[in-house]
Amino acid sequence: MKLKTRFTELVGVEHPVMQEGLGPYKTVHLAAAVSNAGGLGTVSIPGISEEPAAGAAKLRGYIEQACALTERPFAVNIPVGTDKHGNVPAFSAAYVAAVVAAVRDREIARRLRVITTSAGAPDAARRLIDGSGLIHVHKVGGTRHAERAAAAGVDMLIASGYEAGGHTHTRPVHTFVLGPSVCRAVACPVILAGGIMDGRGLAAALALGADAVALGTRFVASHDNPDWHAHYAARIIAANEGDDIVFQALYGPSRALPSRAISELADLERDGTHSEEELTAFKDERLIAAQRDGDMDGGILPAGQVAGAIRDLVHVAEFVPGMVDEAIAQLQRINARIVA
Repeated sequence: MKLKTRFTELVGVEHPVMQEGLGPYKTVHLAAAVSNAGGLGTVSIPGISEEPAAGAAKLRGYIEQACALTERPFAVNIPVGTDKHGNVPAFSAAYVAAVVAAVRDREIARRLRVITTSAGAPDAARRLIDGSGLIHVHKVGGTRHAERAAAAGVDMLIASGYEAGGHTHTRPVHTFVLGPSVCRAVACPVILAGGIMDGRGLAAALALGADAVALGTRFVASHDNPDWHAHYAARIIAANEGDDIVFQALYGPSRALPSRAISELADLERDGTHSEEELTAFKDERLIAAQRDGDMDGGILPAGQVAGAIRDLVHVAEFVPGMVDEAIAQLQRINARIVA
């Protein structure tokens, strides 16, 4: 048995399971593994402090690598928000343009089906994406933002609860509150994210009105993320409930596991003598230090609250269909409890 939803039909995938945008270090192999397992994998951008043209060229390389690893649909995720001064980083437009240019190649377009945008309003990116043939998914953390994104013409929404890892929301709204509110407010398909790690979470998301789920931290802790250092997955497995913290990142609050680098960042921000560009470069370097090099103390480690519940590495090829099987079993178990 399988789960058929508006998400699976629109994207053309087997299962209503998506890998969240991660990074800034590459996730090519993980994205391909999730797509090959019947879900929707997501390729991450090279970084937030890359020179735009160089970053765009590197992203094109990631896309071509992913195409060599899977015949199935995958996505690319690009943050499009503004910084605390209201400025849109130049890399955002360059990365969106690179994705739009890539799908002019028929072989790439056959696989690269989705672009996800996050961390801000989708309007500017929407104008670049419109007419490209890409399915545009936008990530939101509030119902008002969801309504605005739907009005801008996006095809689907990711409703991400406050417990999610990485960039989160200034006004905390958790998944079980946000999900039903967004599903009620918009007509387009909704993908629920934040705190989901197995089939029970998928079953709950479907019951809340969503058409799919997106997972980040759970997929990081897998055997299929060789682009990242093994220490990162091990740190997630070692995390206890409540270990995660929230700190100030580029677009606003971000959830991570604690490290010396986050304390150093707070000191730099309090000092007040560093430019926005210098702080962004520091964050980017320390994120990559954790993901690529395995520096668990000097790096920054985005992770969701669900890290405290993850206890093992999974094989994505088994995990994704197994997650769906578990969700179906949960829904059948609940249905059996209904009596006349």
